[in-house]
Amino acid sequence: MKNLFKKEWLATNGLGGYASGAVNGCNTRQYHGLLVAALEPPTDRTVVVAKIEERVLIDGHYHNLSTNQYPKVIFPEGGKYIKNFDVDPSPTWRFADSDWELRKNVQMITGSNTSVLTYTNTGKKPLVLELHPLYAYNDFHTTFHEAACYDFFTEFNNDHLRTYPKYGSNPVFTGWTAGHYFEARCWFKNIILAKGKARGLGSVCDYYRIGYLVHELPPGEDIMLYFTIEEEMVGKGIKEILSLEGKKNDFDKEKLPSGFFKDLMISGDQFMVQRNSTNSLSIIAGYHWFTDWGRDTMIAMRGLTIATGKKELSKSILNTFFKSVDQGMIPDRFPDNAKDPVHYNTMDATLWLFVASYDYQKKFKDIAFLKDHIEILKNILDQHITGARYNIHITQEGFIYGGECKVQLTWMDAIVGGKVITPRIGCPVEVNALWYNALKIYENFCEILDIEIESRYLELIAKFESNFTKFFTNPQGTLFDVIIPGVSQDNALRPNQIYCLSLPFGVLDNDQQKTIFEAVENKLYTPFGLRTLDPDSPDYKPNYEGNQWSRDHAYHQGTVWPFLLYEYYQAYFKIYGPSPENKKKVMLELEPLREHFYQDNGIHCISEIFNGSDPQEGKGCIHQAWSVAAIIKLYIDFGLDKIEQLTVPIKKHTHIKL
Repeated sequence: MKNLFKKEWLATNGLGGYASGAVNGCNTRQYHGLLVAALEPPTDRTVVVAKIEERVLIDGHYHNLSTNQYPKVIFPEGGKYIKNFDVDPSPTWRFADSDWELRKNVQMITGSNTSVLTYTNTGKKPLVLELHPLYAYNDFHTTFHEAACYDFFTEFNNDHLRTYPKYGSNPVFTGWTAGHYFEARCWFKNIILAKGKARGLGSVCDYYRIGYLVHELPPGEDIMLYFTIEEEMVGKGIKEILSLEGKKNDFDKEKLPSGFFKDLMISGDQFMVQRNSTNSLSIIAGYHWFTDWGRDTMIAMRGLTIATGKKELSKSILNTFFKSVDQGMIPDRFPDNAKDPVHYNTMDATLWLFVASYDYQKKFKDIAFLKDHIEILKNILDQHITGARYNIHITQEGFIYGGECKVQLTWMDAIVGGKVITPRIGCPVEVNALWYNALKIYENFCEILDIEIESRYLELIAKFESNFTKFFTNPQGTLFDVIIPGVSQDNALRPNQIYCLSLPFGVLDNDQQKTIFEAVENKLYTPFGLRTLDPDSPDYKPNYEGNQWSRDHAYHQGTVWPFLLYEYYQAYFKIYGPSPENKKKVMLELEPLREHFYQDNGIHCISEIFNGSDPQEGKGCIHQAWSVAAIIKLYIDFGLDKIEQLTVPIKKHTHIKL
């Protein structure tokens, strides 16, 4: 059952809060918890309830269902009782031995920092269930430890507790539908967080028990236990709340045939969150630790909300970032702590706003929305032309230039101790492709709105078109990754040039597109995504592992990124055509990623990255928005869902291999 330590489950609430852990019941990261509440949605995420210790008493014998790792010992080892685990429609375990069987289900209430656990006796004999909730109260980036300030003052009621983890904190409520609660306070000390340790992060923590719930559960009956930070949830009747939750199902998805595409669509909904500061929707970049990053949101929404036809969702997300434009830039990211300043250190996220807006307009033909925002888009262009933050400006050749020492502005953004690992000061190739697309998209919008475009924009477009190939083409016929015109050229083979093939507007001829695609295919392509650097490069790092320093040095120096697969296959179909044979070829190549989605790391998730060499196990975040969005958009744009029904046998993927 060791593989159950590696497999993780996730349930989300649409606020940035979530519940998550290892499938075997262990917490292996500081980010794991039964209730990780977003106190200022979608930020200020706090581990409120860490986990629950469970045991069954039958015929005088206890059977421990939970699992913890301590120094030199794993105790208990409840994983041995897990007979089945399923995440459809929410995480569900079946525990059993020769004479008993119990089902456990975890759900989060949409729009509420509330987690609900339901235990059902699915066996033939009555059993006594003991439930020992373990509490914490820490920012989810940190580990929780015993301290004098944490007294967990508790008011006891017949069917719920009101607990203040420390003086001055907001209360957490624990409620139940049946059973007797017994106070039995103690600390659970020195719990090992194995995945945190492997990442050089928090590796040891403590949790606190206030007491435990005991209930005799007859066959066929259930008991519910819930945790919330919202007092109005107490006394509402948790069963009625869950019943209403079940009626919120997306009927459009219910109509989809079973398969990878449907499961991807459901999985993609986990990234949608409400942002309190703008009173609009946004997209979490990845679970467990990312917030809503500008670049990730613009790229991910193309697949998660626009391609899927969610007009109002898309409009709300775009409005979140239009409202946040400052000095011609959208935020790189909103901070984890709502009181911290918004970050604007990006030169490409704002250009992705043009691409997302273009996709939105093509999909929904929303002239009113376009009219409302065309002036903002024009001002963004003007700010870049006159000069923006971080020395962002337009060169005399018509290229966009940016960068300062100790600041990384592109998606290859790892920095360790103030050192930029992948310095790209100058004119990065993909940012210039985006700049050209921003100009062309603005031109297109002016045509749609019957606005006469100023000649200076057309002159910039013409200048770019006449100079790009001349300055960016290298001796191999592919493209330099970064140039400073007349000064330097970086000839590292990276996947960034694929955007010159995949974005809506391009300047390269067919022969050069094919040359670039073949170079990317030969050196960078893997079934899990594209490598960030040619393995033949002396800077190539084959493995993403170790502490923060080691991982950040490998982050863009060879690691494989699944989100680039959309750009890769978009270019493939553009060059070779979307014939049924080519679509079947792509479906076959996606099979390893499909297997990863169902069986490895986060269950029903696509990881952020993979190792550059022999990519198998997902690394980084277990569930990355643009990783999932890339495959959804690929399926929708090229009708792969129809090919899937014809060529891929329907597998019962939702039951993971134990």
